[in-house]
Amino acid sequence: MSEFTFELTVCQWAEREWPPAGGGPEVGDDDRTAVVARQIGTKRRRWDTVVVECDPEGLRRRANFGLAELGSDLLHVVRNAPAEWTWYRDALPDPGYSWRYVREAIHEAADRGVVETRRLSNNRIEIRRKWAYPDWVERIVAVENKPDLDASAARALGPQLERDVALSLADEVWVATTETGETVEPALIEDVPVEAGVLTVDAAGEADVSWHPRSLAVDDPGTRILERPSGGDRDASAARFEYVDPEWKADKRLELAERAYGRGWRAYADTMRPDCRHFRLTDESAGFLPYCAAKDCHPTAGECSGSCGEFEPEPPVWRSGDWPISGGPGKGVKRLLDRQRRRLRPGLDEEA
Repeated sequence: MSEFTFELTVCQWAEREWPPAGGGPEVGDDDRTAVVARQIGTKRRRWDTVVVECDPEGLRRRANFGLAELGSDLLHVVRNAPAEWTWYRDALPDPGYSWRYVREAIHEAADRGVVETRRLSNNRIEIRRKWAYPDWVERIVAVENKPDLDASAARALGPQLERDVALSLADEVWVATTETGETVEPALIEDVPVEAGVLTVDAAGEADVSWHPRSLAVDDPGTRILERPSGGDRDASAARFEYVDPEWKADKRLELAERAYGRGWRAYADTMRPDCRHFRLTDESAGFLPYCAAKDCHPTAGECSGSCGEFEPEPPVWRSGDWPISGGPGKGVKRLLDRQRRRLRPGLDEEA
């Protein structure tokens, strides 16, 4: 199983089963709803899988703002928009950058229908909120997927996880790896920080907790490790680091949650070629997975591209058909994945 296919398997399992069975109070709460996404993070770090544990009622009220994610500039507007008409400079806190960008964000928010605006005779722009932005995010869990976590992979992954633990941007950090069936899973004896949990995933796409993670101090200042000594007898250099304040972490966590809400994990179809006549979605025990009939395998996102030697566009007659696959099978695949994503965002209309 490629890392890409393993990643999709972990995402589908998390969407079905999170929190892990028998995880205890530190792992999760059965009353929470999970939003799962893949390949999101910060400028310095991107996680394979992100699980956002949400307050169910807050998640439903988040749907008022639509499926598309709200970036940092839009969040600044919708979170601070007043209940009554107010000049935007009086309503919004100083953003720390040019107000010109704030005006652009206000116009974008108005175009998306998430705030109301009006222009007065003196050309001033006033804003008023349509809904209060909800407190819908409870916890953020980061998962690093390594189907084959051997010693060399663990040595490469260890420093990344140590940085995650030190920064404590996520409430928990996990490693997901393939179940080997051994008495002691190899992942438990590799060089992985003890603060990180370990999930072992079997061939059917079911996961078990092999090591419970520690809850990280997300409300406290974090430590960003900038440079570490390479080690060795002659290396006496000191590590370089900087502190990160809790306010930055809180804002960044909400931005991550918004990306997870808008993108989910099914967006892989946007970077693959479902319009190829060989592209399929297979329904397996692990869930729906992309499949190439020409190569008889589950391709990676890099393999399934227009440069593939087996790529054949769908015949025009397929695309000119009507129900049930109007526009062709490739369009049908994208619509199916989009419906599945919307179905897991309560409160959204069925149509995009």
